[in-house]
Amino acid sequence: MDMIIRAVAIYLVLLVVFKIAGRRTLLQMTSFDLILLLIISEATQQALLGNDFSITGAALTIITLVVIDMLFGMVKKYVSGAESMIDGSPVILVENGELLYEKMKLADISCDDIMASARNNQGIYKIADIKFAILERNGHISIITKES
Repeated sequence: MDMIIRAVAIYLVLLVVFKIAGRRTLLQMTSFDLILLLIISEATQQALLGNDFSITGAALTIITLVVIDMLFGMVKKYVSGAESMIDGSPVILVENGELLYEKMKLADISCDDIMASARNNQGIYKIADIKFAILERNGHISIITKES
C-alpha cells in the first residue's frame, strides 16, 4: 500500500511542478532540459520505489501510475472544464502579424520561439506573414499564414 501512496503522491507533485513550469518547458528541449529530466527521473525512481527494488514493487508502481493517468483522462473527458484546468487551453500569441506581448509574457514565449516555429514549419521569416501563432496545449506553436 505504501508504494501506491508514493506513486500517487509523486504523480501529483510532478503534475503540479510541470503545470507551474508552463508549456514552454515542453516546447523544445535543450541539453540543460535533458539533464534536468534525467535528474528528475532518478529522484522520482528513488521516491517511488524507496528500498524495494523487486519486480513486484516496480510492476505495482507502473500499474498505479497508468491507472492514475487513465483516471485523469476520464476526468478530463467527463468533467466540464477539467481539461482546461489540467492541460491549459491554446493561447493566441500572434494575431494578423501583431505580437500579443501580454499573452507571450504570461506563456513565457519569446518572439524568437515564435519565429523558430514559423521558419521550421512554414518557411516564414517575417512576423507580418503570420495570421495566427497559437501556443497549443502540448507546448508546440502552430502557425497559420496569411495566405491560408
